[in-house]
Amino acid sequence: MRSRDADLLIIPGLGGSGPDHWQSRWGAKLPNAVRVEQADWDRPVAADWEARIAEAVARCERPVVAVAHSLGVIAFVRALALTGGERIAGAFLVAPPSETTLIGIAEVDPAFRPYPTDPLTCRSLLVGSHDDPYSTIEETATLSAAWGSAFVDAGNAGHINVESGHGPWPEGLMTFGGFLSRL
Repeated sequence: MRSRDADLLIIPGLGGSGPDHWQSRWGAKLPNAVRVEQADWDRPVAADWEARIAEAVARCERPVVAVAHSLGVIAFVRALALTGGERIAGAFLVAPPSETTLIGIAEVDPAFRPYPTDPLTCRSLLVGSHDDPYSTIEETATLSAAWGSAFVDAGNAGHINVESGHGPWPEGLMTFGGFLSRL
């Protein structure tokens, strides 16, 4: 699949991926990318985030490829149940936080947990990092295996965000292009 053959849904996590974040940069450059906006980026409510994602999927006219980061990964995976999954061609999932990390973030609705652990209904690729402050590589690999996602070990890449030095993240874009070509 080529990117122009799909509707790309950019799904940020907690805080909303600012203008220098790789998701925002990719969204600005890819003409068929749509950012899923949330009512509150700083105090996320699971049901609201899931509904917004499901609504965005319903508005798409072509097969959907999700590009989710951090808490956006969890919201997307939970929203799959609302979408039926048949319109989702693939999911590029980056740096999901662990469940134990979410317990310690008071602003995050506890209803994001427990995480779904059934295989996803679409092809997916999950990227994780050895020094992500929000999840160990083992926790990320465990999620990948549960969801049936291909796994990419990004090495010591932090949370794969601006703070860890990943503004444009060209390596990620190359990985995403390879993922798309296999859909």
